[in-house]
Parts: sequence; structure tokens; C-alpha cells
Amino acid sequence: MKKMARILLAFTMLFTVTISIAQTDSTATDSIAKPAIDSSEVAQKSFQKKLENLERQRLIDSIKKAELEAQIKDLKNSDPDQKDKLQAQINALNAQETDRLAQKKKEIEALRNSTKGYPVLGFFDDTLFNVYTKLGSFSAQERADAISRRVKTLPNNFRYTSDSLTIHTVENSSDITYGEQIIMSVSQSDALWENSSTENLATAYRDKIATSVTEYKEEVNIWTLVKEIGLAILVLIAIWFLIKYIIKFFKWSAKKIESQEDKRIKGVKLKDYTLFDAKRQVAALLLVNKVLKWFIILLAIYIALPILFGIFPWTRNFADTLFGYVLNPVKSILASIWNYLPNLIAIIVIVLVFRYVLKGIRFLSMEIMRGNLKINGFYPDWARPTYQIVRVLVIAFMIVSIWGYIPGSDSPVFQGISVFLGFLFTFGSAGSLSNIIAGLVLTYMRLFKIGDRVKIGEVFGDVIEKSSLVTRVRTPKNEIISIPNSTVMSSHTINYSSDAPEKGLIIHTTVTIGYDIPWKKMHAALIEAATRTDLVMKAPEPFVLQTSLEDFYVAYQINAYIQEANKQATIYSNLHQNIQDVCNEQGIEILSPHYRAARDGNMSTIPENYLPKDYKAPSFTIKQEKK
Repeated sequence: MKKMARILLAFTMLFTVTISIAQTDSTATDSIAKPAIDSSEVAQKSFQKKLENLERQRLIDSIKKAELEAQIKDLKNSDPDQKDKLQAQINALNAQETDRLAQKKKEIEALRNSTKGYPVLGFFDDTLFNVYTKLGSFSAQERADAISRRVKTLPNNFRYTSDSLTIHTVENSSDITYGEQIIMSVSQSDALWENSSTENLATAYRDKIATSVTEYKEEVNIWTLVKEIGLAILVLIAIWFLIKYIIKFFKWSAKKIESQEDKRIKGVKLKDYTLFDAKRQVAALLLVNKVLKWFIILLAIYIALPILFGIFPWTRNFADTLFGYVLNPVKSILASIWNYLPNLIAIIVIVLVFRYVLKGIRFLSMEIMRGNLKINGFYPDWARPTYQIVRVLVIAFMIVSIWGYIPGSDSPVFQGISVFLGFLFTFGSAGSLSNIIAGLVLTYMRLFKIGDRVKIGEVFGDVIEKSSLVTRVRTPKNEIISIPNSTVMSSHTINYSSDAPEKGLIIHTTVTIGYDIPWKKMHAALIEAATRTDLVMKAPEPFVLQTSLEDFYVAYQINAYIQEANKQATIYSNLHQNIQDVCNEQGIEILSPHYRAARDGNMSTIPENYLPKDYKAPSFTIKQEKK
């Protein structure tokens, strides 16, 4: 009979524990639902499995412990040795229970930072406490929702008092109850999550629930509502007066601005340029005045709304939300700035270092450009473009150095934008890049410099600009022609000015004269004409070349040295005039190549002022033969 009684006791305990777990967090009005699988349960999956094993072992040990205690009770003092053995087994079971608790604590500590808690909400959607663990077939979220519903039903009972909530502790759990209704059960796992005992945690939760119910009943009291409505009306009246006087103030300021036109407000000038006349400045100030008015009105309303919402408990969350719209971004910005300060300081240091490096390189380039520093094989006119190239490379290296310190530089969006911009730059500036590279090559080839008289392809004139993309030439007719640097590279270039100051530039022109004029006389006449021409060098002396002997004439080419290559047009014009004058003075007729002239009876082509005063056209000579 005693053995049957012990077995019956063990099954009774097991049945009681099972029923307790199954009934936990359930009410007559709560519908039984399937456990929901959320992110918290996924995170706790491994832990729950271990917890179930530990709980199963605890139940087995509890039954075994109850059997041992019953055996000890039956023995009384009849067999002390057997009693000691049974007590030793009980102590071993207690030690195992202690180890299980330690193991649970260890598992909970590992999950503490990654597990999401579900809030138990009060009457005004304020959080009373959080639930982290499941119990029986209920997930943490289901437990939190069920507890929230039960708490909100408490004020419906007119007999409710703050002392109506009681705590009943059963083995490893404590129940918070109101009459026959279980509001919530605090399990051992709940207590371990909060580093407390089940009874202490249940007491803390009961006090929070009781305080929440008491505050709710006070807030919904009719006299409290009357006071809150009155206070809300006062706030609305204050807002109305505030907005009214803000509008009045800005009307006054607008009239004041208009009255100061052409008095204190006289416009804005930058040197000789009038950026704003008085009328435009007044209009701009009135616009600023209007913008400020609406900004202050909206700011006043924005500040007043949270105050108004904060009066009623149902709308206090709106107040927190409205303030959060401003305060949260401000806090986020300030926190981001504070966290970014080390990177910002690193960027400033890098920029300062590279800035002084560039200053040093620029100083060296200026010294080379001025001729103070000479490097063999490096020309002074290379200094500026070389500095620009080195400057670009240094800046590029600086950007690479600070790239990792730029906020968001490692984000996929930032990297995608960078790749997209690089793609646009590469394909959109292919022609420009070829011109830039050609410009650099031209600089180091030293084909010409600013002011040189050149001929590029079919373009003839003076170089007035050399940029990274184009070369601009001014023709003798004052035309500005822009030539892409890539075109300059692919065309032949003649530079008339490069050696003219030192070696002289040879200008030349050709005159065709008939065979009746001695070549020596013609050479002397052309050289005389060249020496009379302004800007023609006396040494080396001008010289004549006979370039061809044609059927009707001889081609004489006069060559002369000049140093002013940019004045070729004027020098050529003067030379041609002097050739005409000298030839006329020496009685040399300059005839067109196919001109026919019979000297008998024809006037000379030489102008009259060069002919003798007694000159007469010769008579015709006629020969007659008789047959």
C-alpha cells in the first residue's frame, strides 16, 4: 500500500506540474493559437531545446526526490544508515538542480544581446516591462499580448483596488492573480533573464501593473478630464495670441523696410556693378521677412502641438513622436559628428600635409620659370605645365589617402555612384582627353610659344593662347581661329619666330624679267630695293637667286633677312614697292610673262615721271624690198 501511495503521489505531482504549465498565461477569454515563429524564437531555438531537456530532467528529479523524501518519512528512526543513503541521494539531486540553474544562466547570458523582448503595454501604449521567453505553448510575443489584454481589463471591475493583485508561488513559478484570474505567471526562466528570483520579479511586475491601473483611473477621472480640457483651451488661446502678435510684428517690420527705401537701403554695389538697386533690395528683404514670419509661425505651432498633446494621456505618444521628429535627427547628427571627429581630424592633417607639399613644388616651379634654378635639359617654359601635372597627381594621391575617411565611402551606393561617374567621365570626355594629352605633348615638344608667328596646316597667324584643349591663332586679318590640340599634332607646323631674333628669318619674293635686261643689272636693282626696305637686316646682306630660265623671261628671287617675323606682311609690301621704284629708276620694265611689245612706235611702260623730259615714243621702222 505504501509503494502504491508513493507511485500515486509521484503521478499526482507530474500531473499537477503539467497542468500548471499548460494553464500558464491562459484565460477563459483567450483563444488557444498555434505558436508563432518570429525572429526571437528563431534566435532562441537552440536555447529552447536545451531548456526543454533541462525541464524534463527537473521533473524526473522532482518525482525521484519526492519518492526519496517519502521513503525517509516512512523510515523515521528505524534504520539510520538507510536514511543517510536516501538523504545523500536527495543532496545529489539538489546539486544537479543547482547545476541546471547555472547552465540556464550561462545560456541566457549568451542570448541576452541578440534576443528581442516583447513589451507589455499599459493603457496609454506605454511599456510596463518586456517578456523574453516562451512558456508552455505560448511564445514570448503571445505572452506579452495576452498579459497586455488582461491588464487593460482590470479597471473595468469597480471593486478593484491596488491590493487586489496577489502573488502565489508554486515550486519554480509565481503567479500574479486578480481573484480567480491569473494575470501572468513568472517562470524561473523569466527570473533568470532579469537576474532575480521568481517571487521578487513577480512582486516588481505586480507593483508596475498596480501603479499603471491607478494612474489610468486617475487620468480618466471626470474632474481630471475637465482640468485637462480647460488647460488645452488655455494653450489654444495662447497659441492664437502668439500667432496674432507674430503676424503684427512682421507687418510692422515690412512697413519699416519699405519706408527705408533710398534712405538706409540704397542698394548693393560690387565696385562699379550694381548687384541690387534700392527697389530690388527692398523686395529681397520683404521676401526674407515673409519667409521668417511663416517659419516662426510654424515653429510656434510645432512647439505648441506637443504641449497640447501632452495634456491628455491618450495623445502623449503623439507629443513624444513630434518632438522625436526634431530631437532624434539632431541627436543623430550630433552623435555622427562626434563619432566622425577622429576621421575629420585625420582628413585635416592629410590635407595640410599635401597643401604644404604643393606649396614646395610650386616654389620650385616658379624658381625654374624665372631662371633662378637651372636644370640641364629642362627648359623654363616646361615649369608651369609640369607643375600642373604634378599637382594633379598629388591631389589624386591625396584623395586616395582620405577616401577611406569619407563617411559612406564603403557603402554600395557610394561605390556605385563613383563607378557611374567614372564611366561618364571616361566615355563622355574621350575627345577632350585626346586634346589634353596632345596639349601636354606640344608643350614638351616646344613647337611654338605665345606670340610666335606660325602656320598650322592652312592657318597662318600669331599664337595668342595655348590651353589644355585648344591653340588659338590670330591671323593677319585679325581673325581668331581655334585649333584643337589633336589637330595641331596631326598637322605640319611652321614656326617663323623661333630663330628670327638670333639667326634671322629669310623673306623672299620672285620677279620675272625679260632676257633683254642684263642679269647683273637686275641683281643690283633687287638688292638695292631690299636695302631700302625698313626692318630688313643689313647683315647678312640680301642676295638674289635665279630660280628658272623660262621661254620669255628669267625668274629672279630676292632674299632678305628680318628679325620681326610678326611684321612680314608690312615688310613684303614695302619690299614690293621698293622693287617697283628701283626698277623704274633704272629703266627696267616689269612686264607680265606673256606681254608682247614691239619697241617701234610704242610708249615705254615705265611711268612718265621716271622718263627723261625729252622722251618721245620711237617711230615705226618699215623696210620695203623690191622684187
